[in-house]
Amino acid sequence: MCTVHVTGGELPQAEIDAYIDRAREKYGAVPQGIDIKVDGDFVELNYDFGDVPFHRIRRITGYLVGTLDRFNNAKRAEERDRVKHAV
Repeated sequence: MCTVHVTGGELPQAEIDAYIDRAREKYGAVPQGIDIKVDGDFVELNYDFGDVPFHRIRRITGYLVGTLDRFNNAKRAEERDRVKHAV
């Protein structure tokens, strides 16, 4: 469910639905909320998608990875045996 706040004017429900569909197509997700500011013939859209999970990516043994779960046994051993330098 997407909460919509319209300020500065009124919009028909069909236009609001079109902005929600636009967000789904452009960002691949339905926003939790939309703030729509109407200024004459122009609108300003602010989408709220909530908290987006952050996954750390590291460079390990020449590969950019987030987790080691896709490594085979040899690559896991290489990561386990590598020399880690202190900063």
